[in-house]
Amino acid sequence: MSDAPIIAQKAPYPVEVTEGKTYFWCACGKSQKQPFCDGSHKGTGLNPVKYTAPADKKVFFCGCKASDKSPLCDGSHSKL
Repeated sequence: MSDAPIIAQKAPYPVEVTEGKTYFWCACGKSQKQPFCDGSHKGTGLNPVKYTAPADKKVFFCGCKASDKSPLCDGSHSKL
């Protein structure tokens, strides 16, 4: 078991979200449906992060898995 996430990509994932809809962001980096969870985290010690969209808009989900504002990007990828 490993609790260190894998970097899925060193850039955020721009996603148009729908107000009130819930999304589950992949925190482990193993999902084949990035930036969202597909269950690949099982056995990693990491769990997906629930995000409920506050409005219809474009948001940027973290791709490097190092954001302090997860599930959203905070620019941490620029320091990797």
